[in-house]
Amino acid sequence: MSADVALPIAAIVYKPTDHIEPVLLEAARALAQQGVQLGGVLQHDIPTTIDDPCGMELEDLANGERFALSQDLGSGSEACRLDPNALAHAAVAVRGALERGTELVFINKFGAQEACGSGLRAEMAMAVTSGVPVITAVGERFLPEWQHFTGGHSTLLDAKVESILAWWAGLARRA
Repeated sequence: MSADVALPIAAIVYKPTDHIEPVLLEAARALAQQGVQLGGVLQHDIPTTIDDPCGMELEDLANGERFALSQDLGSGSEACRLDPNALAHAAVAVRGALERGTELVFINKFGAQEACGSGLRAEMAMAVTSGVPVITAVGERFLPEWQHFTGGHSTLLDAKVESILAWWAGLARRA
């Protein structure tokens, strides 16, 4: 593969201060309205009564189901609140969408789990090797791991809905 050939995988590169979830959700809604069959999972923040930056849930784009991504470890806990069962549920959702012939997979983030070789990394690879395009977000701090994962053959996008829609339109024209 030549260096100028991009895989059908794209990532919005974001900074820690960026709130990327609404961009991905809006793009997914716009594509669904165009009739694109979507699969994958996107994150929603859960409003809580306390200042809790870890209150999160995932939405399965194939059926609208939402499930908690974070777990309550009790007050004072400093451990990772990512619920491994939720991650497994998300993996099943992505794999199910691929089995049903989805056209485009959204994965909420290529984050710490994926950077170290776990998380939804295998599902991203499965989608791409099956020929199903993937869109995700990657924090600047994980960009080296992302580039290694994709062999530098991904498309990096601005954090704008229009960038995602244009990327998808470009893929659709080539298909």
